[in-house]
Amino acid sequence: MSGSAEMLRSVDVRVEAGGQVLIEHLDCSFEASHCWVVIGRNGAGKSTLLRTLAGLRPPAFGHIELDGRSLIDWPLTALARQRAFLAQGRHDTFAYRVIDTVLSARHPFQEASGYWESKADLQTAHETLQALDVMHLAQRDIRTLSGGERQRVAIATTLAQETPLLLLDEPATALDLGHQWSVMRLLGGLCREQKKTVIMVSHDLNLAQGIASHALLLMGDGSWLAGPAAEVLQASLLSQCLGHPIECVQHAGRTLFLARQDC
Repeated sequence: MSGSAEMLRSVDVRVEAGGQVLIEHLDCSFEASHCWVVIGRNGAGKSTLLRTLAGLRPPAFGHIELDGRSLIDWPLTALARQRAFLAQGRHDTFAYRVIDTVLSARHPFQEASGYWESKADLQTAHETLQALDVMHLAQRDIRTLSGGERQRVAIATTLAQETPLLLLDEPATALDLGHQWSVMRLLGGLCREQKKTVIMVSHDLNLAQGIASHALLLMGDGSWLAGPAAEVLQASLLSQCLGHPIECVQHAGRTLFLARQDC
């Protein structure tokens, strides 16, 4: 990274899908050490935006800069060393071992070794498997895992890419309660201790706000609201964003968001 704290920036970005404008005039700066949560209703453009920020689809208008350089100017290998992307769903066709699946994330770093994994690659893979509590599955066929186990392996694979920018689409999906919180704590620690930038989509307000430093609300009509989590994650704004009344409850020093049931 350069001397600037800014990791990723969207400049007047418009996101479209199926001929519909989902997000208009998005100007947003995502800085090192920040953990962003993207919130919105179904169809508001959360996953489409994440793919656009990852460089997997072009914006309809505007451009995106990664570390001060236009995203389209990054060579693919160099880009893969800077940002990692976790998709919402996946389908495993071949009988790869879990360890081989995680090692695939090391490919952008293996040019010097003739695309064979090194001891450092294996160590990184083992460390991420341990961090996600799936080291005991290392020799298992990826197709034999439960949904939650497969999700944790997917997160381990994403982290094994060792990029400063992480783009995660619903990382806690399919996870049990304990692993949901352990994954959130892990992501929060990466931002604080390694100065990584995390941008994640989440439908769980309480889970996300536990680690989010910033929030981006997609209002569903092309408009958006972004800023520090303490300012953006307000009941009135969330109610407007999600199309359902939200109320805040204080409990044990925490703010909890609840959907009102009397409407």
